[in-house]
Amino acid sequence: MITFKIDGRTIQTQEGKTVLEAAIENGIKIPTLCNLKDINNIGACRMCLVEDAKSGKLQASCVLPVSEGLEILTATKKVLDARRSVLELILSDHDRSCLTCKRNHHCELQALSEELGITEIEFEGERIIKTIDEVSPSIVRDNNKCILCRRCVAACENTQGVFAIGMQNRGFKTVVGSPFGKNLTEIACINCGQCIAACPTGALTEKDSTKAVWAALNDPNKFVVFQPAPAVRVAIGEEFGMPIGTSSTGKLAAAMRRLGADRVFDVDFGADLTIMEEGTELLDRINNGGVLPMITSCSPGWVKYCEHFYPEFIPNLSTCKSPNQMQGAITKTYFAEKNGLDPKNIFVVSVMPCTAKKFEIIRPEMGREGYRDVDANLTTRELARMIKQASIDYVNLPDEEFDSILGDSSGAGVIFGVTGGVMEAALRTVADILTGQDLESIEYHGVRGLDGIKEATINVAGMDVNVAIVHGTANASKLLDEIKAGNKNYHFIEIMGCPGGCVTGGGQPYVDARTRYQVDPKAARAAATYGEDRSKTIRKSHKNPSIAKLYEEYLGKPNSHKAHELLHTHYVDRSGK
Repeated sequence: MITFKIDGRTIQTQEGKTVLEAAIENGIKIPTLCNLKDINNIGACRMCLVEDAKSGKLQASCVLPVSEGLEILTATKKVLDARRSVLELILSDHDRSCLTCKRNHHCELQALSEELGITEIEFEGERIIKTIDEVSPSIVRDNNKCILCRRCVAACENTQGVFAIGMQNRGFKTVVGSPFGKNLTEIACINCGQCIAACPTGALTEKDSTKAVWAALNDPNKFVVFQPAPAVRVAIGEEFGMPIGTSSTGKLAAAMRRLGADRVFDVDFGADLTIMEEGTELLDRINNGGVLPMITSCSPGWVKYCEHFYPEFIPNLSTCKSPNQMQGAITKTYFAEKNGLDPKNIFVVSVMPCTAKKFEIIRPEMGREGYRDVDANLTTRELARMIKQASIDYVNLPDEEFDSILGDSSGAGVIFGVTGGVMEAALRTVADILTGQDLESIEYHGVRGLDGIKEATINVAGMDVNVAIVHGTANASKLLDEIKAGNKNYHFIEIMGCPGGCVTGGGQPYVDARTRYQVDPKAARAAATYGEDRSKTIRKSHKNPSIAKLYEEYLGKPNSHKAHELLHTHYVDRSGK
């Protein structure tokens, strides 16, 4: 342990920690901008400057290691003047259209300006107006609001291993850009939105879909169906002041109904359906010499990553569509036929924790006969904005249920939202099928947790099933390289494109850098997800009576011809891009 002082207080902390980390541990506030826990610690912005009491030098606390006898001052005139000067310099080249910015009241730069009492900016001069990149179906990049903190670059490089963006040029002309000045659709961007989650300002935002949804809700010829993903219910409450990790399923259903939806279904049903199809596909591959390991295809960011960087593994991908797409396909076929509706008049709105879903819904493979499986994708943040626009008091809404039967689900469907959840849900069903029993032990703790790569061997009915669970595509790269080298052998692999899985997808509520040191959103939201699972009466996908009814009345059996026609797809080699 190291003993040192901050503002006269004696502090003890572990050797190797930074002054910033030690300060946060002890409730001492130091402002930051470029720092992002576990992602970006480079001391670039200089907002976290502190004064060495002995030497009088100003140093960046986020990269200053603690040392025995160190004495730090955090609020001297020298420190405050330096921080204000740094902030004013950043603001002098910033598009300050705060009132019309999507990050208004959720912007770390704006919050710092208020904290430091910035009322006027001394430094005014030439500004370079940058072109806004809004070609991508998922992400809008506005460098006029970029503060060059490099958090997005670190997320794209270190967490995701994609390298779609990086620093370009020098001096005043420095920008965050894509290779060769191309837009995000022309490069290997996987649309995951982790750059958005990392950005402290409005430089990176999701492509807006709210206008299209409002238009559909106001069109008397449209039958509008809302369908939220599992991870939305454990996060959307944060937009209305609820603590991180609060589950608000009943209020979510009520809010979507208040917006004017004709039906409110649940993608948890689609998750149960995915398990039926994917579990059957896995057993068929194991028993009949199919391509192994089979890899889940629920995460569109991961699928696109595979298409770009590991096309040799495309045959390993499950042919199953994601739960989102399955849900839309069944809504526009089975539900439409049962209710005498023309599928072309049904407008399906997915509410997703994910920006990559905006790309997924426009893939040519996702639809038939001139209509798409899903018509619009809202992120969790976008739905929250619509609820606020409609003046709906979310926190005080009475809890309501989803509409049956496409709103009925099991606990297995809920846990799709967290890393390891798809694997665990599949094992619950596969184990029952192989043993011919209704097993009571259904919580597979070996596949849970937040390690980047998890491995387990599960004995099911005398068969050892080797599995791996990965979250974050940079970790996926490590595992796939091991498989290619012949060092690893699995039957089934779950890969989620975002760290922690969907609970921290690129469309989830913003969590600022300071809060991330106090609460891990991955862990808090995952705990809420498992809580939802435990609260369910039915916790296995194949035990969902509405799923059984769907197969009995419409699909026949899992992996039937009709099921393949509606619920399965294929993927393409994008390695040339």
